[in-house]
Amino acid sequence: MSAGWGQVIRLDAVPAQGRTVRLSADAKALTALTRELDLLELSRLDAELSLIPWFDGVEVRGHWDASLAQACVVTLERLESELSGEFTLRIVPPESRLAPKDSDIINLDPEADDPPDISEDGEIDLAGLVVEQLALNIDLYPRKEGATFEPPALDPEASPFAVLRNFKPQ
Repeated sequence: MSAGWGQVIRLDAVPAQGRTVRLSADAKALTALTRELDLLELSRLDAELSLIPWFDGVEVRGHWDASLAQACVVTLERLESELSGEFTLRIVPPESRLAPKDSDIINLDPEADDPPDISEDGEIDLAGLVVEQLALNIDLYPRKEGATFEPPALDPEASPFAVLRNFKPQ
């Protein structure tokens, strides 16, 4: 489970008609995820996931929304942002005939759907899937609009090589 927040469901527990799960991180989980994702603040993380049987596994279709704050990489000012996204993942048990083999990875077709993920223990951490999607969508280098980096002026006397001039034979 991601940062103590989660809902785990077994692959074989998804009913034939499917199931919808709504997740909303509580204050404790938001605090832990803030640290885990190296944010200034994560004030909201909500998701709605549809679980649908898919062959001998499960297809997860999800939508998530988050409110967070990061530090500008130039000014270190607080930047608020709202993120959201949608994803679809297919998950199968390791013994599934649909589970990717090592040879499948070498011959991936870039136009084809992603191969299904494998659940080694037959369980899906739904919150973990949402946190993974959030982490993939966070701006790694947030920058305040208009912020530019101005390097400090170089003092030639502060150079480590300036000291070597004193050792030069006269």
